[in-house]
Amino acid sequence: MRYRSQSVAYWYFAVAMLLFGLQLAFGMLSAIKYLGPDPLINVLPFDKTKVIHTNLLIVWVLTGFMGATYWLVPEESRGELHSTRLAYVQLGLWVAMGLGAVVSYLFGWGTGNKLLEQPLPCKLAIVACMLIFLYNVGMTIRKAGRFTTTEAVLLLGIGSAAVLYLPALIHYHNYTVAIFYRWWTIHLWVEGVWEMIQGSFLAYLLIRLSGADREVMEKWLYVIVGLVFIAGILGTAHHYYWVGVPSYWLGIGSVFSALEPVALLAMAIYAYNAMRRSGLAHPNVLALHWTLGSAIFTLFGAGLLGLAHTMPSVNKWTHGTLITAMHGHAAFYGAYVMIVLAMISYTLPEISRERSERGSSIGYWAFWLQVTGMFGMTLSFAAAGIGQVYLERILGLGYLDTQLKIQVHFLMLIATATMFVVGAGLFIWDFFRRAPNFQLSETSETDAPAIGLRTAPEPAPLR
Repeated sequence: MRYRSQSVAYWYFAVAMLLFGLQLAFGMLSAIKYLGPDPLINVLPFDKTKVIHTNLLIVWVLTGFMGATYWLVPEESRGELHSTRLAYVQLGLWVAMGLGAVVSYLFGWGTGNKLLEQPLPCKLAIVACMLIFLYNVGMTIRKAGRFTTTEAVLLLGIGSAAVLYLPALIHYHNYTVAIFYRWWTIHLWVEGVWEMIQGSFLAYLLIRLSGADREVMEKWLYVIVGLVFIAGILGTAHHYYWVGVPSYWLGIGSVFSALEPVALLAMAIYAYNAMRRSGLAHPNVLALHWTLGSAIFTLFGAGLLGLAHTMPSVNKWTHGTLITAMHGHAAFYGAYVMIVLAMISYTLPEISRERSERGSSIGYWAFWLQVTGMFGMTLSFAAAGIGQVYLERILGLGYLDTQLKIQVHFLMLIATATMFVVGAGLFIWDFFRRAPNFQLSETSETDAPAIGLRTAPEPAPLR
């Protein structure tokens, strides 16, 4: 840790890990309900556990993004964070918002707009947190006088995410209109500007872990940003197929949704090229596992599986089935969960005591159990989804009758999900088992080669 204010990142990561564990608990509870009978149906019915599960995912990933940004920006800008006090105020408000939202879901106080169910006070708290966050990061960069391409893409992603949340503040009486604008937030977050955030973290990690040339890495970032803007924005149309909008959205959705995986392919190629040139020379191999895993699993989950059911001729059968769950779990895990865990793995040796930079056996078990478990969950959702489409959508079998016939696949889902939860639990345990250490590094960048580390190239300021 080169800057004392980077210690803020640890507390954001700690909160993210606690919320990650809570999210998994509600996820397992939701999956078990498919097997029945459900003794908690009058206390925690499926609709409540699922809402909490999906919303906690968004909240803890955003918490991880914030912590990773508070680590990255001081290093890239070569200066202390503008205000650690503001960062802690933001974290406190963010935690209060998250807990308040969970309580509101338990008592049925949500807005009913899927993935944007937060009550208005919680939504206003989110806006306040994002404004504090953007101000703190922006002032840090301004005071330091150094602004790299990695920071520019990161700031563009964060700022765009804040702006795109604004439609969620408006209540629409017409359900079709509500769905139309909901995707301005949800789709343009997870299939648009969040990819910029992922790309900037990926560039930062590859530059430091592989010694890759900064100029080359940042040129790839421009490619990713361009592809996100071209395909990601108009790709929103694949959510409009069946919601009551004009039919021309079918053509737009078909073309631009098919182009969306190109950005993900570019991301995977740029990670592969970086590692092919430098190998695994950096001692933090565990962080490299998570970094490359994010690029590869994103291509699989978001790219390949997304493309598999994005065409209208296929989507008319698969829409709203477990095929969507198959794609959603794999895509979100690869693109955003893994990149947050990569940033945490990279920073942990510097912000906790007596921790080897090469990682621990617990860390590697956590990685492989999670990846294997998520792949198994994806296959389970795929098998169940294909059966559901055939029985329910083609043969016309009733929903509940169909669920009984595909129930065997949920046994496999729960078995593989258990493997994933064990891996996630090991990661969380590995995070907390060492006390935090906020001492500044005694080794400067110029000393790095003497201890076998690669020196990150000096960032070129944007002009």
